[in-house]
Amino acid sequence: MNAIVQPESDLSQRQREVLAVVLDLMVEEGDAFSMAKVCRRASCSKETLYNWFGDRDGLLTATVQWQAAKVRMPGLRSGQVSPADFRDSLIAFAVNWLTVITGDVSAALNRLAISHAGSGKSRLGEIVLKNGPLAMTGRLRPIFEIGAASGLVSFDSMDAALKTFFGLVVGDWQIRKLLGETTRPSPSGIETTAERAVTQFLVLYGTAEIPAPMEAGNIKTKPTHGK
Repeated sequence: MNAIVQPESDLSQRQREVLAVVLDLMVEEGDAFSMAKVCRRASCSKETLYNWFGDRDGLLTATVQWQAAKVRMPGLRSGQVSPADFRDSLIAFAVNWLTVITGDVSAALNRLAISHAGSGKSRLGEIVLKNGPLAMTGRLRPIFEIGAASGLVSFDSMDAALKTFFGLVVGDWQIRKLLGETTRPSPSGIETTAERAVTQFLVLYGTAEIPAPMEAGNIKTKPTHGK
């Protein structure tokens, strides 16, 4: 049976409740998670799950997409934007992203995906890769395009710039969570990490003087990777 994947915005409240149960079971039980347990915990039938999501892969895909949708994209309109608005949009994305990926749910989901990818138990690894990091890159690309069109950033390769940005934002937080670290950064710590990452990114790719309230004061960025 083919997976039936719905956009996150099209999910009903009841469907969201079921996906929340899936995530809870992944955190609590890891590999012991099963469709039968989802049905019992969510008080729904297997027939309902299959009607909504198609099959197990469809359920997993919807769950991963729903978790990824918690990373809200900044509301930056196309057209000319100010340096401050562009920087604030990048920071807002980084804060949202760090908040999601440093949580217990994302850590459990990624651990399960890695174990399944290595053992061939399911397509969860492929599903997480496609609907997590790769989808996030696609969602951020328009923001970079707006920044480039406004003359705020310059790069020979957007793919390289995106990888640099993700690397600066995530740092070693995700691998530490995957290895079992229970400490989670505070909201203020996440904000500081996001601001620092964006400032470092703009030092590498920025073409304008963009306000950067760091300890060293404002940093005037200059193009180092542009044409």
